[in-house]
Amino acid sequence: MTTILQSNLLCFEYTIQVPSATFSKSRKKWHSLFATIYCSRKFSSLITKTATANDEARVVHRSPSHVSLAVMQENSPFRIDQPTLIELVKEKKIEKLRKHGGVDGVASGLGTDTQVGVSGSAEDIERRREAFGSNTYRKPPTKGFFHFVVEAFKDLTIMILLGCAALSLGFGIKEHGLKDGWYDGGSIFVAVFLVIAVSAVSNYRQDRQFDKLSKVSNNIQVDVVRGGRRQQISIFDIVVGDIVCLKIGDQVPADGLFIDGHSLQIDESSMTGESDHVEVNGNQNPFLLSGTKVADGYARMLVTSVGMNTTWGQMMCQISRDTNDETPLQARLNKLTSSIGKVGLAVAFLVLVVLLVRYFTGHTTDENGNREFNGSKTKSDDIINAVVGIVAAAVTIVVVAIPEGLPLAVTLTLAYSMKRMMADQAMVRKLSACETMGSATTICTDKTGTLTLNRMKVTKFWLGQESMEEGASSISPFVVDLIHQGVALNTTGSVYRASPGTEYEFSGSPTEKAILSWAVVELKMDMEKTKKCYAVLQVEAFNSQKKRSGVLIGRNDDDTVHVHWKGAAEMILALCSSYYDASGVEKDLDDDERTKFEQIIQGMAASSL
Repeated sequence: MTTILQSNLLCFEYTIQVPSATFSKSRKKWHSLFATIYCSRKFSSLITKTATANDEARVVHRSPSHVSLAVMQENSPFRIDQPTLIELVKEKKIEKLRKHGGVDGVASGLGTDTQVGVSGSAEDIERRREAFGSNTYRKPPTKGFFHFVVEAFKDLTIMILLGCAALSLGFGIKEHGLKDGWYDGGSIFVAVFLVIAVSAVSNYRQDRQFDKLSKVSNNIQVDVVRGGRRQQISIFDIVVGDIVCLKIGDQVPADGLFIDGHSLQIDESSMTGESDHVEVNGNQNPFLLSGTKVADGYARMLVTSVGMNTTWGQMMCQISRDTNDETPLQARLNKLTSSIGKVGLAVAFLVLVVLLVRYFTGHTTDENGNREFNGSKTKSDDIINAVVGIVAAAVTIVVVAIPEGLPLAVTLTLAYSMKRMMADQAMVRKLSACETMGSATTICTDKTGTLTLNRMKVTKFWLGQESMEEGASSISPFVVDLIHQGVALNTTGSVYRASPGTEYEFSGSPTEKAILSWAVVELKMDMEKTKKCYAVLQVEAFNSQKKRSGVLIGRNDDDTVHVHWKGAAEMILALCSSYYDASGVEKDLDDDERTKFEQIIQGMAASSL
């Protein structure tokens, strides 16, 4: 096709490039006409040939059979791909997990040590992000200013006012001329414009500010193990292969597999709607879903999918978060406006019918006392003007009945309330939230209502009935060893030290960190050494109902078994029948002694301890 086109164009170019000096004036016209005809015929023949060539090309020849292969990167450091990981957790089939070597096999395929975690280097994290994605969700596009203008137009009162303004403007100009007839309709348009402008600008600004606030509030800190060190990172920084530490109240940050833990109960109501808690363990159900919450126990999990590859991410893609629910005030105003509008329309229609009947039956007179309508003698222009005046009077009734200042007054009031709340450091996303809060009759707060650094420290230590101000020097080594066991083994926190010369790093809840810090610094506890001497046989995790946690441990040397309890002082006291003093002597706990302990507990509670 290209060769044909080039050869013909060359021929055509040769034809039209004959020197014009060789032709007379009449022959020049003939030459121009010939060139035009030749050009059109050549191009039409080329189009025909092209169509024929295309028809020949449409003949489908049998191609040899082939096999499709899913090819992984040649130098990929991971032996398991993303679709396989998604299916493992989504289908919750333990047999398929066993085919991959269980949790340890999946961890090995992801290049993760279940004890040390991922290396945590910048190159390793980036490589995992490129292979499996980041832990972020696709957000709906940001709403522009025009969206809020359209939303403001959808208000029922605004639409009624716009209709009234248009009618008032048209009839006003028709009756009084352009110079004086635009006042009524124009003033309504100005009022409507102010309402829409104030509402749209305020909602647009608050939406932008709330988006910024959401980025901060959604940035949850999560405990992970990287390079053998337990640390807190942003939920957005989690990658596939990470080891995440979960405790009561935590949200599961990604899809994953249970590694180890005790009494782990998961609330999956956000995913399945079932209120019953699901037990997660390593034998029967090691699958954890993003978006669920830890109801009881604690555990470590291996992250297998993040972001849009998780079950939660796929579900959120199909859900629209926009809701058009009316606030109580909007519902009341719309009901009021609708009622006023119906009454106004009914009265206006009645007035319109009465005035038309009076006019056409000759019961109306002009300024001179003459009848306005005299049948066929009345000019058509006079009839049209009279009817327009009657309709304008009916429209005026409707306009007066609808309170055009009401939406503006409400909008300005809510905007003022919002600014007052902003001055008190209270973020308001929508103006209507001020009205909703204004309708609240009961506000519930917690018992303290204070803001703190969220860092706790052991300030009082009672052993038996003695307050130990001197530290561990005056305590029996036997009792100190018991305390080491209870602190090191009955905890969900951890202690990390990079090298002997560096400071300790404590992780866990504020209470756990305070107790661990006290035991390590004051009582010289070696957590790793203590853990190696004992085997944890069973754990009862802390929750708000039991108010205590327990651990059943076996000593590796002599196979003796001990149980350690920790929790609210009055709950632990109720379990006790004897106690140790500082010298390690065991004493009976009779009623008199129990009363003394209760007084000590009350005294500490009175001091906010």
